[in-house]
Amino acid sequence: MTQDTISVGDLVRQLPGVMRRAPAIAKGLYYYSIENDRKALTLGTLIERNAGKYGSRPAVMCDDRRLTYTEFNAWANRIAHYLRAQGLKKGDSIAVLLENRPELLAMVAGAAKIGVACAMLNTSQKGKVLEHSINLIAPQLIIVGEELLDTFENVRGHVAFGHSSPYHFVPDTDSIHDFGRTPEGYINLAQKISGYRGDNPTVRNGPRLGDTAVYIYTSGTTGLPKAAPGSHRKFIKAYGGFGLMTLNMGPSDVLYCTLPLYHATALLVCWGSVLSGGSAIAMRRKFSATEFWNDVRRYGATTFGYVGELCRYLLNQPPSPDDRSHGLTKMIGNGLRPSIWRPFKERFGVETVAELYASSEGNIGFSNFFNMDNTVGFTTAPYALVKYHEGTRDPIRGDKGRLEKVKQGQPGLLLGEITAKWAFEGYTQKEATEQSILRDVFKKGDAWFNPGDVLKEIGWRHLQFVDRMGDTFRWKGENVSTTEVENIIDESGLVEEAIVYGVEIPGTNGKAGMVTLVPQQGDIVAFDARKLFNYLQENLPPYAIPVFVRVTSAIEKTGTFKYKKVDLKKAGHSLDREDDVVYVWLPKTQEYTRLDAALVKQIGDGEISF
Repeated sequence: MTQDTISVGDLVRQLPGVMRRAPAIAKGLYYYSIENDRKALTLGTLIERNAGKYGSRPAVMCDDRRLTYTEFNAWANRIAHYLRAQGLKKGDSIAVLLENRPELLAMVAGAAKIGVACAMLNTSQKGKVLEHSINLIAPQLIIVGEELLDTFENVRGHVAFGHSSPYHFVPDTDSIHDFGRTPEGYINLAQKISGYRGDNPTVRNGPRLGDTAVYIYTSGTTGLPKAAPGSHRKFIKAYGGFGLMTLNMGPSDVLYCTLPLYHATALLVCWGSVLSGGSAIAMRRKFSATEFWNDVRRYGATTFGYVGELCRYLLNQPPSPDDRSHGLTKMIGNGLRPSIWRPFKERFGVETVAELYASSEGNIGFSNFFNMDNTVGFTTAPYALVKYHEGTRDPIRGDKGRLEKVKQGQPGLLLGEITAKWAFEGYTQKEATEQSILRDVFKKGDAWFNPGDVLKEIGWRHLQFVDRMGDTFRWKGENVSTTEVENIIDESGLVEEAIVYGVEIPGTNGKAGMVTLVPQQGDIVAFDARKLFNYLQENLPPYAIPVFVRVTSAIEKTGTFKYKKVDLKKAGHSLDREDDVVYVWLPKTQEYTRLDAALVKQIGDGEISF
C-alpha cells in the first residue's frame, strides 16, 4: 500500500538523518538562497574551486577514461581560450550536438568561463525539428560529434550561424589524445584546442550568477521545441539544494548518469550536485538495464540520476544474487511511481530517494529533503494548487475572475508565484513565455507560472505528482508535444488530418503516443503504414513516434470544430470501431504491425514489454 499522507510522526522519524546532514544543509542553504544576480559565482568558478581543492580526485569517468579535476579544468580552459580567440564573447551562444561523453561537459564548462551559453541540442532530434531548434537560438557556431555528423549534415543547408567558420567537429574518440579524421568543411576542435594553454582565463567582463549558461530545449505544451535559458543560478541552486542539502555529496561520492545530458535533470541537477561535493560523475552514452549494476560496481558509484521509466526497466530485470552487491545508496531524479517506489528501494538496498519536481524554464522546484516515500518533497517557494478544467492546463476562474485553491488531498493545477526572488526565466520566445504566465490570479497585479502539471498535497507542504495536463504527455522519460507530432505528420503528404494524444499501456510509465488519422482521399484500405513509419523515423526522435496508429474515415468534432480527444483516448487501441484499422509499433521492429484481437490481448495482459 502506497503512502498517501505524511504526518508529523513521519517527519520526526527522519530527523536523525537530517541532523547528520546539518553542516551540509547550512552550507547548501547559503548557496540556494543567493539572490545577487551580479555575483561572480558561476559554473566556471565552481569547477576552478574544485580543481584547487580536489585537484587530484576524479571529476569525470567514462568507459576507461578518468579525468581529475585538475585535468578537466585545464581542458575546459583550453576550450575557453580557443573560443575567445575566435571572437566569441559574453552573451554569445554555440550549439552542442554531442552524445553523453566527457567532451560535452568540457564544452559547457569552457564556454561558461567566458560567458558563452551552450544550446544543448537533443541528440534524438532530426530533420525539421533539429533545424528548428538550431535556428531558434541563432548560435555563432556548432560543435558536432562524429557520432551525429550524418544527422547534422541532413540539416546543414537549412541552418544559419553567426560565425564565418561555424562548423566544428569532435572525433568519436578520447579526443584529448586522438584527434581522429577531419571531415571536409569542418574544423577539428580537438586538434585546435590542443595548442592553447590550460590556465584559468581572465575575463574583464566575466559572467555573473544571473547570466545564461545553457539553453535547455523543452517541448513545452504546444508546437515545436522551445529553448529555455538556464542561468548560472540554476547550477548554483542545484549545487546547494540538491547536492548539499538533500544528497550531502562529498569527495568520495560518484554519481552514475545514463540520462541524456541535454536534459536539465542530468546537466543541471546531477552535474550540479556532483560539483557541490567535489564528487565525480560517471557517464554512459545510453542507458542499459543489463549493464547498469555492472557499471555501478565498475565506477564505485554511490548515487545515480534517474527517471521513473529507468527504474521500471531495472525492476523488470530478473532477480540476481548481486542485486545488493554494490555501494549505491542514493538516487536523484523524477517520475518514480508510488507502485514501484518501495519495491525498488527494498530490492536494491537504496536508502535515499531524492525525488524532485522542476521544469527547465520554471521558477519553482520541489525536493524530497526528508527522504519520505512517494512524494516530490516540499519547497520554500510560494505556490498554489488550483481548480482546473479537466483534460487541459487551464485553471477555472470564478465569477470575479479569480482562481480557487483546492482542498488538501485534492488534485490541483500547480502554480508558482513570480516574485523578485522567484523569477521566471521563461523561453527565448517572448510569446511562449507570456503564455505560461497567469495574471490577476488571487489579486490584481499578481503573476504566477503555470507548468501545466497536476499535483496534490499529502501533508506538511509535501506534494505528490498526479498527471501532466494539456497538449503534452510523457513517454520513455521524455515530454512529447502532441502539436509537434501532429505538425510533422501533416507535412507527410499522407494524411488529410491527424490528432495525437497519449494512451496508457499496462505495465509502463507515462503514456504511449497514439495518432488517429484520416488518410488522403479517406482511403483506409490503400493507406501505406510502412511509408508513414519510415517518414516518422526520419523526422522524429524515437520516443515521439506514435506507438499506435488508428486509421479512420473521419474524426468526430464538437460544434465549435474541436476534436473530441477525450473520446479518442477512451477508445485507445481497441478494435471496437469496426471500420477503423489500428496499427502498433512493436518492440524490436522497424515497422507498424496491424493489430488483431490476439495482439490486443497480449498488450492488455502486459505480455509485450514496451
